[in-house]
Amino acid sequence: MRLTKFTDLALRAVMRLAVSEQDEPLTTREVAQAMGVPATHMAKAITRLQHLGVLEARRGRGGGLDLTQLGRHASVGWLVRELEGDGEVVACDGDPPCPLRGACRLRRALRDAQEAFYASLDPLTVADLVASPTGPVLVGLVGRRPE
Repeated sequence: MRLTKFTDLALRAVMRLAVSEQDEPLTTREVAQAMGVPATHMAKAITRLQHLGVLEARRGRGGGLDLTQLGRHASVGWLVRELEGDGEVVACDGDPPCPLRGACRLRRALRDAQEAFYASLDPLTVADLVASPTGPVLVGLVGRRPE
């Protein structure tokens, strides 16, 4: 199973925000710089995380990004499911559709494997992801050039 770059980026943003100081919220641009990605890519991930209720964004002076309680305690499995969507591992109904789709056992086996992958992430929370030694590294990240 491979996560999309979008999901990877969103997870890294959540992790960075989980260790930020409450009195000095980070901006989207600052999170993007710390992760070494373009601000436009990060803005899309931030918007999706807002829609999920994982973080709040405030504009203007004193504004910035804050994780919500949901964001701090969310199951990583839930978060990855929401970010990845309901897509199948294989595109049996693509163009052209797979000629085996009516009698194939692979599709179900891959769906079961995908669910097992998510289930293995269910017990983990965002707080678990930023426990030492990861948290101090995240705090120390400063802006770097986008990759």
